[in-house]
Amino acid sequence: MPGRLFLTRDPGLGLTDPPRLNMAPGEELQVRTADGAMRMRWGMIPVGRVNARGRPVMETIINARSETVFDKSAYAGVRRAVVPVDGWYEWTGEKRRKTAWRITRADSELIWFAAIFDIWKAPGGMEVAQVATVTCAPSADVRDIHHRMGVILEKEAISRWLGEDEAAARDLMVPFRDGGLVVAEASDVDWNAP
Repeated sequence: MPGRLFLTRDPGLGLTDPPRLNMAPGEELQVRTADGAMRMRWGMIPVGRVNARGRPVMETIINARSETVFDKSAYAGVRRAVVPVDGWYEWTGEKRRKTAWRITRADSELIWFAAIFDIWKAPGGMEVAQVATVTCAPSADVRDIHHRMGVILEKEAISRWLGEDEAAARDLMVPFRDGGLVVAEASDVDWNAP
């Protein structure tokens, strides 16, 4: 389940960013929507969520489950987007003894994560574009290191995901093909800028 991302090349969205080897929740990501490209904060404050006292819940969500993304009231009114990355990191093991894993496509193409977004209206009137990736069950490549993975779209499926047809978008929320990803142990060099 994507919790740290990296993007070292230009995904062709018209946004110029330096290589980023360790993108964390709360940071801005390059995002493509049906209306074009923009930067968005990674992590959504879901609309309409309240606690037992009826107060708004301000917890951010960085990943949304594919099984509920079209049905939960917390996602009411969100729109679809894609997040381009070279890959992501996962960790396994116990505290202080964790192993970091670097996940990329086997064919070295960009990963296009299915995502949802909206514009959060903060107190004081400020508007924040915010995004969360969509997750599904893992492929065989990822299964040994995590029980979820981001929904990865083939480039030709991006327009279907961004389109108006919800049924067509639902059909895309499946694990990536087995053998399509490379999982390799990561080193400190992988996520530290030179």
